[in-house]
Amino acid sequence: MENYAGKKAVVIGGTHGMGLAVVKKLLKGGAEVLLTGNNERNVEAAERELASEAAHVVRSDMRSLAQIEQLAATVADRFGTIDFVHYNAGLAALEPFELVTEESYDLAFDINTKGAFFTVQKLASIINEGGGVVFTSSVADVGGTSALVTYSGAKAAVLGLARGIAGALIPRKIRVNVVCPGFIDTPTMGIVGLNNEERAAFMETGDRITPMKRHGSVDEVADAVLFLGFDATYTTGERLTVDGGISQSIEIPA
Repeated sequence: MENYAGKKAVVIGGTHGMGLAVVKKLLKGGAEVLLTGNNERNVEAAERELASEAAHVVRSDMRSLAQIEQLAATVADRFGTIDFVHYNAGLAALEPFELVTEESYDLAFDINTKGAFFTVQKLASIINEGGGVVFTSSVADVGGTSALVTYSGAKAAVLGLARGIAGALIPRKIRVNVVCPGFIDTPTMGIVGLNNEERAAFMETGDRITPMKRHGSVDEVADAVLFLGFDATYTTGERLTVDGGISQSIEIPA
């Protein structure tokens, strides 16, 4: 069923994990998609895996305003106008409060927050009336833990920015929403620099503290993203969690 036939979409951070799942569903639904990544290996792997005339893979670094502006020009040149933007690029590192440096702080905010804001700002003029924008945040955006202090702060800022952008774009009937995943089964588990043992321990923790007692799948997140992007036509400035109940403190009966 080609429910996205004729639609043109941009997925930032679409070469692996949740972003790639969104891309695949868009392509299956008949959309044409421009997706980005910054890791050369992931970009090349996505090109091989997708191998479709409807998929356009671009390498772009969301920390760089110059590259964001070039990306916007590329999108405008290829598509003219677009119907959907999903900003999924992000970076999380386990770094306790007392070990945060200026460099690591700037990196977290450059990718998670600065990149998110300026990408949508530069693309906004070519989003069609009635289009949708979805940011990927995290359930950590309203929580607090020392090991993810800068990540939590950066993602909380994304939520605030998204609501401000929603107000700015509502005269053009463009909706702006945020999806907030919990523990999701992705290649990196969303955390950079973990070895196999650390990743396994992180997964075990996630399964233990999530009320549904399992990780979410990338497809479950992608379904939520596309719901917000296309189907939730009376929803803007909203935060939708996909987290197995972890942010709701749901108790599981013994």
